[in-house]
Amino acid sequence: MLNIRENYTMMFTNYPDVVNIDQMRAMLGGIGITLAYRLLQNKIIHSIKIGREYKIPKASIIAYLTRND
Repeated sequence: MLNIRENYTMMFTNYPDVVNIDQMRAMLGGIGITLAYRLLQNKIIHSIKIGREYKIPKASIIAYLTRND
């Protein structure tokens, strides 16, 4: 199994290190806006809220996709 650093260099190379909610939705296969906000509000995917906008580290999305639950 690859570690987070190896996954980071291989996954989503076309995306910046910090993405917005629309980019996150695309990275997760086009999930709906409601599910996207639920993942962020329940802290399933780590994010930072600046004003009214979520900033999501790409590493948080990779960690979510690669966790072993």
